[in-house]
Amino acid sequence: MRTSKATINDVARAAGVSKKTVSRVINRSTLINPDTRARIETVMAELDYQPNLQARALALRRNFLIGLLHDNPNAQTVLNAQHGILEAIRDTEFALVVRPVDRRSPHMLDDVRLFLEQQRLYGLVFLPPICENDDLARLCVQQNCHYVRMGSAMLDDPAHMVASNDREAVFEAVGHLIAQGHSRIGLVRGPAGFRSAAEREAGFLDALGRAGLTIPKSLIVEGTYRFESGLVAGERLLEHAPRPTAIFSSNDEMAAGVLHAARQRGLRVPEDVSIIGFDDGAIAAHIWPPLTTVRWPVVSMARAAALKIIGDDAAAGTETSTFTSTLIKRGSVAPPPLDPARIRTL
Repeated sequence: MRTSKATINDVARAAGVSKKTVSRVINRSTLINPDTRARIETVMAELDYQPNLQARALALRRNFLIGLLHDNPNAQTVLNAQHGILEAIRDTEFALVVRPVDRRSPHMLDDVRLFLEQQRLYGLVFLPPICENDDLARLCVQQNCHYVRMGSAMLDDPAHMVASNDREAVFEAVGHLIAQGHSRIGLVRGPAGFRSAAEREAGFLDALGRAGLTIPKSLIVEGTYRFESGLVAGERLLEHAPRPTAIFSSNDEMAAGVLHAARQRGLRVPEDVSIIGFDDGAIAAHIWPPLTTVRWPVVSMARAAALKIIGDDAAAGTETSTFTSTLIKRGSVAPPPLDPARIRTL
């Protein structure tokens, strides 16, 4: 009878594999053959093997913590990212620590360095827009902390990046408006300094250019990704003469603000003005009419980011790095109303 606790070496010997292979199973690496994984897990159960987390943490000089670093005004995006990471680390020894930062602070890097040193994080996920900060990536390398960026374009090698196709997705969304007959389309862009704002505006302009359409600069209004800014932007766009028959908003919260502005002016959506958002957060399905929007796969992206971190180095590069955003058609888009001048000629 065994009188001492089983060790990882005991498991490796009984399963006929290397210690590193056992470690990969413990860390839920995606590179392990299913039959090998099942054999090792059976041996671990038979030997009642329990990984010594404290010993492993001391050996790694790291705690089993993944940090989520953000300076994002969209609370739903942060919640969705948490959801994805928690899905990835379920049934593992890892836990999640969420840390907001101020990207405009001259002390941000020092604050993050102190955070890494105090928490001894195993890895860090950066949300937009701070994912674009190369100094943060270099800081993680210096601190021997795994990292993955989440963003709207590939900013790093696949082992350190998950990205969506925002530009192409918006191109499709605005193309949908054009196909419905809209040619006077307004844009509520995201805030300056966000790569997502630039990518989505580029997709908007690409779609107009492909259709041979141009709009005045006054039909492009900047928002902050918050509802209130969408309300203000919507008021400005709907005051424009001639009024746009459709508005693309760079996220759903601002799109909800645009819809509210339209209702305040007595306009019907979509009969008088069509609206499209981006994210497909809860608000998109809860407002009326339900919002046509681009589904940003932030949960899947965050899950993949966490798996890149908790897997071994070889597995990190094999996790999916590029994710497709898709257009979700609901009730906020219809063909444009007939122009009064055209009605008089009918």
